Amino acid sequence: MSFGGPQWPQEPQQPYGQQSPSSSSTPDWAALADASASRARRKRWLLIGAGALATTAVAAIVATAVVFMNDAAPSDKNAGDLPTAPELPNETTQPQPSFSAVAPPPPPNPKDFISSEAKDKAPISADTLFPGRKLTMGDRVYTKGPTARTTNCASATQGSLGTALRSHGCDQVIRATYTKDGVAVTIGVAVFPTEAQAQAAVKKSARSIAPLSGSGVAGFCKGGPVCRFVGNSYGRYAYFTATGHLNGKSVTKGDTKAFQPGDDLAEFTFRQIVRRGELQASAAATAPAS
Repeated sequence: MSFGGPQWPQEPQQPYGQQSPSSSSTPDWAALADASASRARRKRWLLIGAGALATTAVAAIVATAVVFMNDAAPSDKNAGDLPTAPELPNETTQPQPSFSAVAPPPPPNPKDFISSEAKDKAPISADTLFPGRKLTMGDRVYTKGPTARTTNCASATQGSLGTALRSHGCDQVIRATYTKDGVAVTIGVAVFPTEAQAQAAVKKSARSIAPLSGSGVAGFCKGGPVCRFVGNSYGRYAYFTATGHLNGKSVTKGDTKAFQPGDDLAEFTFRQIVRRGELQASAAATAPAS
């Protein structure tokens, strides 16, 4: 018969002559010793961990303090207490530099030295105007032949050029002949006292310089063939070219074989005259003041 109340589990029946463990009155000393040792080890590891954490925290605080100490400006020092730079004297006994109020003269103009015989004092000859045995213009090489210099200006000309040179006060004429590939060019330079006289002589000339042969160069531009004659001036120098074929062939319009040598020799002579002025101007600029 049951009564509807809670049913409690019944303690199992032990064999006759044995007792239940819970009913024993003697403690299990081995188990107690093991439990005590485990608790001691756990406590020791907790203490070690806490110490390590404390050490790390102290190190972090010290490092932070060092950083803050390095970055912080001193707060117990007023700006007025800092040392000041020594005062500079208002006056000195050393002499002060002085500058001239006169502007320096402008550099010499090279053309001034080749426009008048009053300033054009450098020596002049066939060797100074036409140096060396060959002339190179770009990829073209010309061989220098005979040269000549005369104070009888008309004798170095043909046509009306002689009269023009003489009437305008020509001092001398210097000539040189160059050859290349069967074409000969005589370049002549007439020297005058002033630039105006040189310009006037060029304007009034109808023919040009007389071709210069010899020293291995056969006569050209004589006895009928047509030659090319060109004249120009720069400063007190007038320069003229006579260009022709050595075989007696006439120079025709568009004859580049003959035109190129004449243009090259005229260009070279112009450069030589300009350079003459530049050299004298440079010497005057560096000369000591008198």
